Amino acid sequence: MERLPRWADLTLVPLVSLLLAAAIAALMILAIGQDPREAISTMIQGSLMDARGWGYTLYYTTSFIFTGLAVTVAFHASLFNIGGEGQAQLGGLGVALCCLMLPWPHWSLALIGAAIAAALFGAAWAAIPAWLQARRGSHIVITTIMFNYIAASLMIYMLVDVLRPPGQQDPSTAYFPPAAQIPSLNEIPLLNLIFTRPVPANITLFIALALAVAVWLLLWRSRLGFQIRAFGKSEPAARYAGISATRITMIAMLISGGLAGMMALNNVMGEAGRLVGNSASGAGFIGIAVALMGRNHPFGVVLAAFLFGFLFQGGAELGLWTRIPIEMRIVVQGLVILFTGALDVMVRMLLSRVFALFGGGVQKGVA
Repeated sequence: MERLPRWADLTLVPLVSLLLAAAIAALMILAIGQDPREAISTMIQGSLMDARGWGYTLYYTTSFIFTGLAVTVAFHASLFNIGGEGQAQLGGLGVALCCLMLPWPHWSLALIGAAIAAALFGAAWAAIPAWLQARRGSHIVITTIMFNYIAASLMIYMLVDVLRPPGQQDPSTAYFPPAAQIPSLNEIPLLNLIFTRPVPANITLFIALALAVAVWLLLWRSRLGFQIRAFGKSEPAARYAGISATRITMIAMLISGGLAGMMALNNVMGEAGRLVGNSASGAGFIGIAVALMGRNHPFGVVLAAFLFGFLFQGGAELGLWTRIPIEMRIVVQGLVILFTGALDVMVRMLLSRVFALFGGGVQKGVA
């Protein structure tokens, strides 16, 4: 198979995959007797055309940046971390324990403490599958999937029998004290001129963007990042070069789990102000699609996270204002995953033929 130019691989392949997914989604909307133009208009209007829509879109985007980065780091070490959902839930437990049990004088200090707790709890939950992979040969995909279910059961126990306040029926913790509540975008100077009403998007958006830069620096501008990528490209060659497989597996998964755990800063500490059941809300799984769509590059992850944030908020608007079921957003997400993942080779083949036909400088080699 002929290899595409790098610019086409990074930009054109995801764009074509997205357009194909949108075209099939439009046909499905037609098949249920609805108007695709009304659907896209409603999604854009409800997600991007007013401050409220932006607030929700950026809120979802923030969560997906965290989980997308988590998948990206593990992927570069040739580790498919599907446990982001459980790691994010354990990160939420760390945030709740930190905010409820320590007397914080100011939200900035509480945010630092909660970030450390979320990262530690998420990393600890990823450490066990990582050790089983590195020392026992247990496949990381199987163990991380299993740990998602263990995490869900553990969270039910903690919320029902341990952390639920006396007399409360709702399986959740108490609300965090005011000093542990972080500001939303509508409470930040200058941004409050845009977001004039309360929105769920909060200051953790900037933490997520900073972490995207940090992950880029780690993977492409550090010795450890080179070792991670070398190990992911060829484990035998990495071993021959003196790179420890156990060390890289453990480090990559600890970083990945820590990033997934930090997602809880956005939804647990930011939006809910307490820990509730199913706090991750599927963001750990969506992070896989975000990483695939973003070509496992931190800046691509940010763009893909924004796309899925748009789909989440736009899908909710469809359920509110049209007769198109809200589940259509899940269909669109599935189509994006299908074309960016399973049918990625097909899209590359089509573009390779187009480039070859028009002399686009396709290089010979293995894709």
